[in-house]
Amino acid sequence: MKSTTTLILIITSIFLFGTSVGYTQPDTLSKEDQIKAAVSPAPDGMKEGAKVLGYDDSGKLTTLREGSNQLICIADDPGQANFHVACYHKALEPFMKRGRELKAKGLSREKVDSIRYKEIEEGKIELPKKPMALYSLTGSAQSFDNKTGMVKNAKPLYVIYIPYATEKSTGLSKKPASKGAPWIMEPGTPWAHIMVMTGRDVYK
Repeated sequence: MKSTTTLILIITSIFLFGTSVGYTQPDTLSKEDQIKAAVSPAPDGMKEGAKVLGYDDSGKLTTLREGSNQLICIADDPGQANFHVACYHKALEPFMKRGRELKAKGLSREKVDSIRYKEIEEGKIELPKKPMALYSLTGSAQSFDNKTGMVKNAKPLYVIYIPYATEKSTGLSKKPASKGAPWIMEPGTPWAHIMVMTGRDVYK
């Protein structure tokens, strides 16, 4: 239960802010290693064409590679104790980017939610009313081996964003019906999303 709760909190943070903007560690993986790790959650056929955001030596989030498909992947934040990478549909980027901007101002989650909800309703943030996927891997700091470029012992979490979806419109409950079953979070909001956790570690 603890690992499940941790993953839920992490993925909620990723959806809310896109990525952490904090930076406390001086060591940053090379551009090549950041890209390898960042795209690891994505389906094999989508890895090569995904756009990748990662960190420069100063800790600033920057574009490491332009993309040619529908995914944007974010590299592991060297300022965080755990390993976490995620890839999401590019239609989510305006929402993600705005979250990063607001978080950088020191605003609370509630304030960020309030501002972005208003901006979505006003048409200032585009969030299409279509299903959008997110793939993520979370593990310990040792989950990525930069010598082999492999990810191991990381838990996958799959998310399908369906803006304004509800329990009634999807038939899903707000808690998993059983282990590995999908459930809906934040129903009725622009950032409503379906969560799927397999509970199995990924060895790559």
